[in-house]
Amino acid sequence: MSITENNPMPVVRLIKLTRCFGELAAVDNLDLDIATGESFGLLGPNGAGKTTLIKMLTTILPPSSGEAMVAGFSITRAASDVRRVIGYVPQVLSADSSLTGYENLSIFAGLYSVPARTRRERTMEALRFMGLEEAAHRLVRTYSGGMIRRLEIAQSILHHPSVLFLDEPTVGLDPIARKAVWEVIAELRRSYGTTLLTTTHFMEEADSLCSRVAIMHHGVVVALGSPATLKATVGPNATMEDVFIHYTGDNLTEAEGYHDTARTRRVASRLG
Repeated sequence: MSITENNPMPVVRLIKLTRCFGELAAVDNLDLDIATGESFGLLGPNGAGKTTLIKMLTTILPPSSGEAMVAGFSITRAASDVRRVIGYVPQVLSADSSLTGYENLSIFAGLYSVPARTRRERTMEALRFMGLEEAAHRLVRTYSGGMIRRLEIAQSILHHPSVLFLDEPTVGLDPIARKAVWEVIAELRRSYGTTLLTTTHFMEEADSLCSRVAIMHHGVVVALGSPATLKATVGPNATMEDVFIHYTGDNLTEAEGYHDTARTRRVASRLG
């Protein structure tokens, strides 16, 4: 990628990053730069290496070889510093339904070491930003699916992270709730300058939310560029679905395996 003059150094840099499981290279010798403030999308069929890559960048999984830097910190030598400067919204539910929205955020503020003197202010700021102020003291079990996802994003930004990782943030949501989540994710970038790295299977989501997209297949990046640039490489009037199929050979409706389908349905059921 080309780094802008205002942001000469990337906030995320991958250098020959590799993760093997036995003889299988789930992520294979990957080099990639992501600029500060960028909204970056990661696409690919199941098994392409997306989840493995996110787990390495969030220090959940160590690499087999290579290196990555996140906000200037090494994922191998300074994992605790990396965790301090990132936010992570997993696909599976992370909010406690037996607590109120405010209580969930208070717990996360403590986990992120938000100073006690500013904890309430940060919590209310996050709730307001996500449009959840009026629901702050309701039990999360009464929230809609879209409200739960917005609460989970609020949890992840309490400490004002440099980079926010979003793993399929709109899975299981209806189109209206999905649009609402898209809007708050876009506003995060505008208001805080947060760098976003999002995995998604929704091609419309990648097209509207991401300034650049990387398509992974068999552990490597097979296409990289803005949605407009990638569509232009495929042909006139091409869609992001056309781009996906062109570079991976996988039909989106067939790419999801049994375990992924079951997981998505479990999440969708819990989200209501």
